[in-house]
Amino acid sequence: MINLRNITLRRGVKVVLQNANVTLQPGEKVGLIGRNGAGKSSLFSLMTNRLQADGGDVEIPPRWRVGEVAQEMPETEDGATDFVLQGDLPLVAAQAELHAAEASGDGNAMAHAHMALDEAGAFDAPARAQALLLGLGFKNEQLDAPVNSFSGGWRMRLQLARALMCPAELLLLDEPTNHLDLDALVWLEAWLKRFDGLLLIISHDREFLDAITKVTVHLDEQTLTRYGGNYSAFEEMRAERMTLAAAAFGKQQDRINHLQKFIDRFKAKASKAKQAQSRVKALARMEKLAPVLTSSDFQFEFREPLSLPNPMLSFDKLACGYGNNAIVKDFSRSVLAGQRIGILGANGQGKSTLVKTIAKALVPLGGHATEGKGLVIGYFAQQELDVLSLDDGPLMHMVRLARDVGPPAREQELRDFLGRFRFIGEMVQQAVGSLSGGEKARLVLAMLVWQRPNLLLMDEPTNHLDLTTREALSMALNEFEGTVMLVSHDRALLRETCDEFWLVAKGQVQPFDGDLDDYQKWLLDVSRAAARGQPLPDPPKAAGATVPELPAAPAYVPRSGQAKGGAPVPAKAGSAPRDDRKDAARSRSLIANQTRPLRMEVQEIDARLVKLGAEKTDLEAQLSAGKRSPGAMAEAGRRLNHIATEVTALEERWLVLQSEIEAINAAG
Repeated sequence: MINLRNITLRRGVKVVLQNANVTLQPGEKVGLIGRNGAGKSSLFSLMTNRLQADGGDVEIPPRWRVGEVAQEMPETEDGATDFVLQGDLPLVAAQAELHAAEASGDGNAMAHAHMALDEAGAFDAPARAQALLLGLGFKNEQLDAPVNSFSGGWRMRLQLARALMCPAELLLLDEPTNHLDLDALVWLEAWLKRFDGLLLIISHDREFLDAITKVTVHLDEQTLTRYGGNYSAFEEMRAERMTLAAAAFGKQQDRINHLQKFIDRFKAKASKAKQAQSRVKALARMEKLAPVLTSSDFQFEFREPLSLPNPMLSFDKLACGYGNNAIVKDFSRSVLAGQRIGILGANGQGKSTLVKTIAKALVPLGGHATEGKGLVIGYFAQQELDVLSLDDGPLMHMVRLARDVGPPAREQELRDFLGRFRFIGEMVQQAVGSLSGGEKARLVLAMLVWQRPNLLLMDEPTNHLDLTTREALSMALNEFEGTVMLVSHDRALLRETCDEFWLVAKGQVQPFDGDLDDYQKWLLDVSRAAARGQPLPDPPKAAGATVPELPAAPAYVPRSGQAKGGAPVPAKAGSAPRDDRKDAARSRSLIANQTRPLRMEVQEIDARLVKLGAEKTDLEAQLSAGKRSPGAMAEAGRRLNHIATEVTALEERWLVLQSEIEAINAAG
């Protein structure tokens, strides 16, 4: 059990924790949440003794092994598998013991070392390490490649695999999904569900937290508050607490005002002096309740584009890649005004390469791209540092952007604009290199908004955003007038903002006929087929989609900023099409929020049905073999009956949920 009692922790002049208390039990799966800069990573450092508390006690069982992802970039020529094996601390200790025993010629020590190796699972350790690497997206030919041969994102995956390799009683994961694609994220979810130690996760991925955690610890206003339940349950319970706290604060303010009025009115009158003094003391003794503050007050919006060309882009046999290596070939497609496109695909298939080529960060290797007149691209790079100067402050970035790209503006206008993104006071001069990851991401968003794009290319924009800023981004994208092309492992963001999906696989870009749940089912089918050595199933396609080309666009109704023929014209604020678009965006966002818990329950039922199906197949095979005792055979038969009953109930519930989802979609 971990017990933090009356902890006070300071980082420089900033107080991160003040008299904070929390207790965590063995085997719990805990989500640690809080806004960017609240001190979540500092709490991890406290639990691993990299920081010492300024007050209070940290109680962690001394024999517990702690696994965590090292944040420094590994620099070594060791092979990937060997690097991951070094994370298995008992195995490394047993190997060191054997080497020492062999060097000394001590037979007893050698026998003890071999026993320790057996207990550490040395025989199958390489296979376990490689299973972790394959699950996280590495290919067979990469399993023994030198660590230094991998890019930064893949090295962080190696660090994650190394942490998972450790048989730990306490596993600390700080934003483990940041460098994962959706395929690896789904695999990691399944792995963490099976982990039997105490798991503490810092993540801003709502669906990831909901799928894994059963306890939520909220770090807010220098305190730790424990909630029983996943993130969605936390939101409901916190909303109730805030409602009650707001009511209590309101009542106390009324009481304070009443006391103060009495004091002000009668303190000078001798006949009322004692009563007035007693009320002064009552007011002084009163423990002031803090006003209810919420971190959800951050909002922003993308400004209305000056034009909306249609189509925005047309590609003819475009080839994307590096050097002479084409990763995506024969890409022929049009990007239309108002589309919301989610780009899916495993890591290494070319999602980011495609987006970089469209953003002109890479030169096409072949084919042609035709831009619509008036196209303005806003590009959020996966590594947002690519567009930031670490030595300059936010204001200098905006001054340079307004001067070189436009629109031009005075310094005070730029300061006011940065204030909307929480860069206030002297913070506008603070070097970007000293900002947190979330603050850098907010600066990149601010720079995007300023450019007034009509096509947004966003490659993993949520990697460093807290949940509050993710919600603000989702709302801003839904109300954006232009076109969105989004690469993200944040399933909540994809569900809430994308109307269609493209799949990048095997060098091709094809429409994916389904939603994210269908995509995850397809990934599961692919994984099973690969494990059984069977041909991999093709992704579902829209009827008649034999080539990667969009169906003909429907008759286009021009919006503000566009003439019927597609030529840009000056935008007119407040026009009916723009209002219709915003209403549709709000409706889509509302429907996504209403159906989210239903869709999550459907996903849980699907997973349970798969598990029951596998168990049913296994029991039927045992009964057919007839090699078990009569009692075991009878128990297997009873279990089959229970499975049949549960499957029937789950299928009925599945139908009810689907009907409710369809009803909500139809009403919207």
